[in-house]
Amino acid sequence: MSKKVKIGNLYIGGGEKIAIQSMSTYKTADTVNAVSQAIALQQAGCDILRYSVTDLADAKAFKEIKNKVDIPLVADIHFDYKLALASIDGGADKIRINPGNIGCENNVKAVADALKSAKIPVRVGSNTGSIEKEFLNKYGKNEISLGESALKNVAILEKYGVDNIVISVKASDVPLMVKAYEYIAKKTDYPLHLGVTEAGTEYSGIIKNSVGIGALLLKGIGDTLRVSLSADPVREVIAGRGILSALNLENDCAKVIACPTCGRCEWDCMAFASKVENYLQNVKKPLKVAVMGCVVNGPGEAVDADLGIAGGKDGCVLFVKGKVVKKIEKENVEKEFFAEIDKCLR
Repeated sequence: MSKKVKIGNLYIGGGEKIAIQSMSTYKTADTVNAVSQAIALQQAGCDILRYSVTDLADAKAFKEIKNKVDIPLVADIHFDYKLALASIDGGADKIRINPGNIGCENNVKAVADALKSAKIPVRVGSNTGSIEKEFLNKYGKNEISLGESALKNVAILEKYGVDNIVISVKASDVPLMVKAYEYIAKKTDYPLHLGVTEAGTEYSGIIKNSVGIGALLLKGIGDTLRVSLSADPVREVIAGRGILSALNLENDCAKVIACPTCGRCEWDCMAFASKVENYLQNVKKPLKVAVMGCVVNGPGEAVDADLGIAGGKDGCVLFVKGKVVKKIEKENVEKEFFAEIDKCLR
């Protein structure tokens, strides 16, 4: 089991709930939009939110954002150690750095001292674009070079007394990403942040992340995750919740099961299932809802659903735990079914 690390008011590792992360698409100093997006992400189920820090204005903005946002905030730093110091001073709950790109050891020591003084954690790691040359030359681009490059950066911080660390070893290639996390999980007990980097658009990115992150979580590897997408960050959070829900690792969310349909289906089951899924996507309550194509198999196949509907040419039937309780006329299906969902959510 990984060690426990505290980020703001949240713990990760040590068997705690797997936290879902995302990253703001706004400049941090643009606090109006940064806060607005943070609130939307939090409502969608985001547990940790990261911001890019490119200048002093970004670093100073953490104080204002923290006054209006409840979830832990992470400062993402590259190259300038002074921005890490300013972000810590500004109230960031966690820092993301690569010790190898912020200059000499005195710079690293300064950041390490500030981290210890503020008692906040740091995430370090590597991805396929930042592997240390010594490991690339020795091993090539594989899970060993990814893992050892991350561990080198961990060792730099440990040298200066920092042990409040989270590690990531991301790759855009899914099999490589899985192997890298398997490799590093055997080498350390620090919490691991999972993700497939540069995964692509919403469609391809969700597939890649679901396969990679899901494969690792099924093996008990991973303490926090980000589903990186070239899309609205809210979609990242929804996808992350979906992955955890599919693995029965997220209890506080609604699940929709839906029939793939066949020639017996005489109503637009697919479109209705999409409406139900959209209606429930931000619900934080354990509820399983089924949308099935026909009465022949629907209630029986979805016997474990808290609430379900199965369709026909003239209308639908409502069922609870596989038992039909009500018939609904075709023109009233949407209104009555959503009313039944609302009853379950009260």
